[in-house]
Amino acid sequence: MKFTDELTLLLKARYPVIFINTIEEDRVEYVIRKYIKTSLNRSIYSWDFVDGYTNNPNNEGFAKRNPLQALELIERLTSETPAIFLLKDFNRFLTDISISRKLKNIGRILKLQPKTIIIIGSDFNIPKELQDLITIIQFQLPNQAEIIQELTRLINSLNIKIDSELFENLAQTCQGLSLERIRRVLSKIIATHKTIDKNSISILLSEKKQIISQTEILEYCSVNNKIVNIGGIKILKEWLKKRKTSFSIQAANYGLPTPRGLLLVGIQGTGKSLTAKAIAHSWSMPLLRLDIGRLFAGLVGASEAKARETIQYAESMAPCVLWIDEIDKGFGGDARSDGGTSQRVLANLLTWMAEKKSAVFVVATANGIDRMPGELLRKGRFDEIFLLDLPTLQERFKILELHLKQRRPNLILPIDTVASRTEGFSGAELEQTVIEAMHHAFSERRELLETDLILASTQLIPLSKTAKEQLHFLKDWASSGRARPASLRIN
Repeated sequence: MKFTDELTLLLKARYPVIFINTIEEDRVEYVIRKYIKTSLNRSIYSWDFVDGYTNNPNNEGFAKRNPLQALELIERLTSETPAIFLLKDFNRFLTDISISRKLKNIGRILKLQPKTIIIIGSDFNIPKELQDLITIIQFQLPNQAEIIQELTRLINSLNIKIDSELFENLAQTCQGLSLERIRRVLSKIIATHKTIDKNSISILLSEKKQIISQTEILEYCSVNNKIVNIGGIKILKEWLKKRKTSFSIQAANYGLPTPRGLLLVGIQGTGKSLTAKAIAHSWSMPLLRLDIGRLFAGLVGASEAKARETIQYAESMAPCVLWIDEIDKGFGGDARSDGGTSQRVLANLLTWMAEKKSAVFVVATANGIDRMPGELLRKGRFDEIFLLDLPTLQERFKILELHLKQRRPNLILPIDTVASRTEGFSGAELEQTVIEAMHHAFSERRELLETDLILASTQLIPLSKTAKEQLHFLKDWASSGRARPASLRIN
């Protein structure tokens, strides 16, 4: 339901107190004045703590710095006067016993009169004694159509011509920003570069990075990892290639839903984290890393609030990649040990993943699935689940070749023997083999040789031997049809 429709319905039903959760105070007031006053023909009284009541000559400045007096004005007006009272940041005073009591007393009156209190604010926790009185509705950030309308207005007012592809990229990048912030950033771009071009995208992303820096839960990751530099995982690469353009307006017009995300499963060192970074780089999207450990901290109820905050921040960065690292450690424990907090947080996350319309592509990684809740693995949460197995012979050759080229670009070495002798090595262990061989050669002040690589491989005990049972369990689980292999298993 649209915000205006929902609010109109609540006003007609004479809900006494409505809380609008938003950071866009000016925009929500504009919407109320434009739609509600016109359709319901109600007078609107606006109050804030510093200036008191404004926009009404009979009560200009009334109840300055006095929230209790602000409620008294509601009682003064005749019962036949239809009115809306916009009380800004009034949620900060609800823990005061006098305010709480006064609001409950007025609430009984408002149910019988065409008057409604609308509190505008953010980060709101309703005091228990007021939960039955106050109704919360969300005022969402501008949607795609509103952003396009605003961009068109700004570009026309500046008499600037830009091509359709750049306009689409601007509209996508502006998703998750308030209209005021969009105007401010575009003004900054014009003041700096005198025009709007492809460089404007990076400035918009920098503005979004500022938003992320305000939270300790998400980390904005810089990505330089190219997907072509990952050895193997050919099936996964093809899957990602087909979905690279699925976030565009053309894809939506074609009828394609926005991709939801991936769950990457495999033992440590198989390239799950590297793949998450490479996806963001390949799709030219910001990468946000979610630290699950920081969610489960603080007071009772704080974890659920942090989860909702995290979702809001992620959606403010859309289109983006949300990387949930080692999700099995966050939600794979016993719910009784934390009073059910992890289950409530998981429920919030799963509901959002199933219903989200925003272009937030979730990449979750897990080392094991034996303790993960079944609802997380159910179809519909992720577009696909992939198993990243240990590399095949051809993949080991490619991985060794990539690491040698990266570190010793002018050196050509035969690596067939090393590739054949490193069966059971993960990608990370192959990288460590190259590094260990280079240490050996460097200590002797000479160039790297094939024998150094062979020696280094014999000194490393791969995880496939120390965690053999875990690896077999994952393979059996995936082979039952619950996950797709990321690689072609040809040795």
